[in-house]
Amino acid sequence: MNEKGRFRGKTVGVFLGGESSEREVSLRTGGAAASALRRKGYPVVEIDIRGDWLSAIRKAEIDVAFIALHGRLGEDGCIQGALELARVPYTGSGVAASAVSMSKVLAKRIVASVGVPCAPDTVFEGEALAAPAPPAFGFPLVVKPDREGSTVGVSVVRDLGGWAGAMAEAGRYDTRVLVEAYVPGREITVGIVNGRVLPAIEIVPKSASGLYDYHSKYTVGQTEYVIPVPMDRDILLRAAEFTRAAASALSLRGAARLDYRVDPAGNLFFLEANTIPGMTETSLLPKAARFDGVSFEDLVEEILDDAGLTK
Repeated sequence: MNEKGRFRGKTVGVFLGGESSEREVSLRTGGAAASALRRKGYPVVEIDIRGDWLSAIRKAEIDVAFIALHGRLGEDGCIQGALELARVPYTGSGVAASAVSMSKVLAKRIVASVGVPCAPDTVFEGEALAAPAPPAFGFPLVVKPDREGSTVGVSVVRDLGGWAGAMAEAGRYDTRVLVEAYVPGREITVGIVNGRVLPAIEIVPKSASGLYDYHSKYTVGQTEYVIPVPMDRDILLRAAEFTRAAASALSLRGAARLDYRVDPAGNLFFLEANTIPGMTETSLLPKAARFDGVSFEDLVEEILDDAGLTK
């Protein structure tokens, strides 16, 4: 257990913005985290990780980094590697865990190895991506860029008519595309902070496709978030167990959020791990923490308390 407030009096650099497709979301996450830390009395410098960000870090003379970046170059191990070289402690998962978790394909393979169920899938890259044939498990299916967040480039494909367009869209964002069998039913997300599993939240998007897409995530009123989840207790206990097992297998640290589909029979299927979940006061991880009796400010400080270099 880390000492509470162990970085008090130290200058915290909140890394936000960046250059990924999730820049705007990151600016909101970082701004909220920075405000919370200031309310807690920490000296905070907000650093936009684009342009000559390295000079900005040197000029700020930070003691610890609170990473609030989403997507590539922020959530994929790149900024973590830079901080390791600079010997600056940082929040969240280390280089390898971040890189592996950013890849939906690699994350699925690792969590499946410890018994966490995953939907059938096929991976397309190289020549296979140039002329893709639908997988044997058939339609409906879900097409995803391997290393993008916020559901960017993701499509639910109901029949052959939507196949080529969905593959082309995913291919705009990555050279590797994951195609999964569509799991009907409900979607839940489970947060974990410093090894403590938080209550699950059900995600109920209002989009016509039923997909929790970018518009559903970031447009007010387009998604309902339900906590406590009206679901069989045994299913929720299994979700908590799978979250612990998956987080351990992926070597996650600090705060993370893991997403699942629950089919009509109550079977759980892992979707992906978010190693830097959204951290505005209305984001999912803070909602779950608040339901568990933890304020937004205390949650942000708890994440900071675990900052370090790769162990």
